[in-house]
Parts: sequence; structure tokens; C-alpha cells
Amino acid sequence: MRAVAPAIALGNSVVLKPSTHTAVVGGLALARLFDEAGLPAGVLNVVTGEGSTVGEAVAGHPTPSVVSFTGSSEVGREVGATAVEGFATPALELGGNNTHVVTAEADLDRAVDGGVFGSFTHQGQECISINRHLVHESVYDEYVDRLANRAAELPMGDPREERVVVGPVQNGEQHEKIVDLIERSVEQGATVEAGGSNHDWFVEPTVLSNATNDMPVAREEHFGPVAPVIPFGTDEEAIELANDTEYGLSGSVHCDDVERATEIARRLDTGMVHVNDQPLNDEPHVPFGGVGASGIGRYNGEAIVREFTETKWISLQEEPRDYPF
Repeated sequence: MRAVAPAIALGNSVVLKPSTHTAVVGGLALARLFDEAGLPAGVLNVVTGEGSTVGEAVAGHPTPSVVSFTGSSEVGREVGATAVEGFATPALELGGNNTHVVTAEADLDRAVDGGVFGSFTHQGQECISINRHLVHESVYDEYVDRLANRAAELPMGDPREERVVVGPVQNGEQHEKIVDLIERSVEQGATVEAGGSNHDWFVEPTVLSNATNDMPVAREEHFGPVAPVIPFGTDEEAIELANDTEYGLSGSVHCDDVERATEIARRLDTGMVHVNDQPLNDEPHVPFGGVGASGIGRYNGEAIVREFTETKWISLQEEPRDYPF
């Protein structure tokens, strides 16, 4: 909807190809709502099916002037290349490997609150979720203990129950990937401080200490309820660790010295950074997007107007020109 609504509002017609896993709520249900709202026929067109066939046909069709894609960086590279071949503008909102930087001078209450929310909301299944917790070595043990205690208390179960915070992940393939990343990271030396168990499509909120930036759970976008905690000694080291990834979507920095926190934020190679908060932020008037493997272009506000419109120069010469020949 971040793409569909503004595209229609700006006078475009849209072909929407939802994810195979969310064909109803991400496609057909939206079409029904727009239809009931009185949208003229043909303005929004929903086509369901496999991405390898339907998605490729949509991205490679000669008609679109913009191809907007939300998904993994791997698939985004293919979609973007296909769009450019047809001279369409790619607008890509892709993956993230977002950091939650906690300095020695951070308010640990706020930092832990943000860490819990940023890692475990929607089971960590958001591109802007926290993927890595970078914590200063002087407060590392306390932060890990507090984060683990909070994670262990989160109610898990049927998301239709009001008390439940953590439900199942979206599909079996994703469940297997998350479990594999945890297991391989533990084999490489990470310690499970909370969670770690899984069954069916559920993964317990998991906190890993003794994590490093080279472990699978930190190198890859795990897209699950997993919080690897990595120690650092200086601001320079924290910045280096944070930027040691191909992604650059969102992030957060905690420090009582706001000027210092803002300077760290400026040096993070990301499209969005939040001081004394967590990375799960999206406001409709603020440009949303990343750098590197996290995508191309910006959504929301004036940024999406530029993405979804063409600039045209029309001049009117009111007086005859005096040409030189």
C-alpha cells in the first residue's frame, strides 16, 4: 500500500502482484476494498501467482514507467535489472541488517525497551527490525541479562489472542531458515541466553550472547525473533561493525549525549537512523528507504511524488523570436 495508494492518488493505474504467501490480504482483499470505495474499473489490477512467472512478466512488460518492488535484496536485484532493461524506473524497498547501538552512556531502560520492541514485534518479520544489537562492553552483561529476561516473558501463541505478542513466522521455509541461522551461530560460539527452541512454525524469542559480526545470524537478514548481541569497545568500532554489511536500511543509537549519538547516526551507512529509539519507524511524511542492498529510491511524502510522476517542460513563446538566420 506504500506504493499502491500514492500511485493511484497521483493519477496512475496499477498492476499489483502480491507475494505468493499473501495473495489474499496483500492483493485480492485490497482490490475488493478499492472496488467497494468506487475506484473505476481498470485502475487497480491484481494478478496473483508465482513470482518467477507472473512477477517476471510484470517487471519485464514494456508498459510500466515505474516498477516498485518490496522483498528480498536477492530478488530485488533481478527485478531492478529487468525493469531497467525496459527503461522503467525501479523503486526497490529491500532487506536490512539493522543495528541497535547501545553506548556506555545509554539509558539502559530505554535501550532495552527499544531492543525488545525492535527485535520481536511481528516476530522480527520487518525489513526495519533490529538484526544486531551492538552494545558497549561496559554494559554488555547487564544489557544481555535484561534483554534475555524480557524476551523469556513475552507471551507466545495464537496471535488471535489479545495477550499474545509472538506468533508463528509466516511460512515453513522461513522457519527453517531462522532455525538454521541460530544453530550455525551456536556452533560457531554464540550462547543462547533466552529462547532457542522451536516447533511447527514457532520460534521462541531468542537472545544470543557472545555473538560476532561474522556469525550467520548477524551476517544475514534473519527476519525472525532473534537478537544477537555483539560487544564493542569504542564508538569507532561500533560504527565499523554497523557498516560491515551490504545492507543500509534503518538503525538506532542510544546515548544520553544527544550530539554524540547524532554524530554516530550520521556516520552509519543507512537511509534512516533513530536516536534513543529503535528502528521500527515509518511516518507517511518522511522519506522511507535505504542504501546499498537495501534498495533504490524513497517512499512517502514528496519523495514518492517524485518517484511516481514524470517531469515535463512545456514552454509558451508569447512573442515571435528573432532568429539569427
